[in-house]
Formats: sequence, C-alpha cells, structure tokens
Amino acid sequence: MTNLTANASSNYTEEMIETMMDKYSAEPTRATVDVLAGQFNKSARSIIAKLSAIGIYQKVERVTKKGEPVVLKAELVEAIQVAVAAELPSLEKASKRDLQVLLDQLMGN
Repeated sequence: MTNLTANASSNYTEEMIETMMDKYSAEPTRATVDVLAGQFNKSARSIIAKLSAIGIYQKVERVTKKGEPVVLKAELVEAIQVAVAAELPSLEKASKRDLQVLLDQLMGN
C-alpha cells in the first residue's frame, strides 16, 4: 500500500475514504461494496481497488455449489502423497472425483 493510493485523490476525498473504511469494516461483504459503489457513483471494482489499497478489503472465498470450500486437484494429490509417504506424479492425471474418493479411503472417511 502506498500513501498515494491510500490517501485522498482526485477520485476519492478523505471523507469518502473514511466512510468506506467505517462501513466496510463494520460489514465486510460484497453487498457493502455494492452499496458504497452506488453511494459514491463508482464501479464496484473501483471501490474494491480503493479498499485493497487501504489494506482492509477481504477477498471472498470461493465455495462449491454445496457451499464447501474449493479444493484444487493439486491439493488432493499432495494430501494423498503425504498419506502414502510416496511421490506419485501420475496422480495428477486422475479425475478430481477419483482423487477425493482415494483420499477419503486413505483417511478412513
């Protein structure tokens, strides 16, 4: 974060920045970003960029349709390799579903 981007600029006054910080700190959600964008007649992306420059923006974690955290195939492969204490490079070619089943079986789930 630089002082230039975090401080008031031609796009954002000190009052706007203070309001953004107060509202977003109280409720750090995308809905708050959208409200601030409407309030200041800015794009949501611009508000997110300013909050990021200030250092308070919290990235929304991705989740699956079931609401579970997204797990990458590479993470599954690594967990399986740790569980069997061996490096298995061809596992990366298996489907994500197969890797999850294998890991569940190894962990006793």
